[in-house]
Amino acid sequence: MTQIENYGWTPAWEQKITMTGQPGRVVLAHKGTYRVVTNEGEWLATPSGKFGFTHTREQYPAVGDWVVVTQMPGEQRAIIHEVLPRSSQFERKMAGRTTEIQLIAVNVDYAFLTMSLNQDFNVRRLERYLLAAYDSGAVPIIVLTKKDLCGDVRPYEEQLESIAFGVPIYAVSSKTGEGIEELKELFQPNKTAALLGSSGVGKSSVVNALLEAEWMTVSEIREDDAKGRHTTTHRELVLLPSGGAILDTPGMREFQLWESEDGLSESFQDIEGFAANCRFRDCYHQKEPECEVLEALRTGALAEERYASYLKLQRELAHLERKADVAAQREERAKWKQISKTVRTMPKVKR
Repeated sequence: MTQIENYGWTPAWEQKITMTGQPGRVVLAHKGTYRVVTNEGEWLATPSGKFGFTHTREQYPAVGDWVVVTQMPGEQRAIIHEVLPRSSQFERKMAGRTTEIQLIAVNVDYAFLTMSLNQDFNVRRLERYLLAAYDSGAVPIIVLTKKDLCGDVRPYEEQLESIAFGVPIYAVSSKTGEGIEELKELFQPNKTAALLGSSGVGKSSVVNALLEAEWMTVSEIREDDAKGRHTTTHRELVLLPSGGAILDTPGMREFQLWESEDGLSESFQDIEGFAANCRFRDCYHQKEPECEVLEALRTGALAEERYASYLKLQRELAHLERKADVAAQREERAKWKQISKTVRTMPKVKR
């Protein structure tokens, strides 16, 4: 098996190449410079000058991307000419008022949605991660960490089973090793997983347990609030001894959704099922007569918290869509204003 096959290279990726060069995978990124693994070795790489003029921020390389590079003569450095079309893309809206996207993980087969079995456990937060996972193209898998600190896991699993329909749940302890072998079985030489979750939930400890080595620095749990300290400061893709690769990501203190209309339907299959029987097709499930969602609320078939979360996420996505439209219109006006200004300042041709 070649070097890049260890990282998940298959003939399917070969068919996506349109430029001349060496294929490789981005395993680390830092301030516009990337470490790329190829069959000829690991090189530090930067995008070509032309690349910057023809690609948006979202299209720039990210950890996990497959790229086409050429080595600089006599150096362990390379130029990136092409980023191959992604098979999956886990993303969120950047913090603040901007409508820009932030890539969290790309080209991963599994999205390990990670929560710890202590005070950090939050069903409503997981609903957000599930939305993004369904839209990403990766298979969502829930990983509950710090099992050694929990007397009875079953009540936690039952809460998740009521909102994450059919999503596998693994309860693990990096300290005792419980559940780690079962998690390893998901990996194959051509499979990649990303660990996603809040700060301090134990993602780095899980990576260390899977690697069977102290790869990531781990901090102890704070006694005052049962939360771990955030340790991972960058994204890095690493190979597992048993095969496959795993991407550890910095913890996210907040998770603002990006466009997730399809993910909303996938994540809230229970509410969508009730809604299919509403009298009106355009029912908003708030005051309309013969609304099956409201009837489910009345009978207790649908929990108030679940319903409130659905409405909140629905409003958030609608607001984001409006902001994106306004931003696109503003950008288009600015572009034509600049074109008009350029035309006015051009020297007139004498006839």
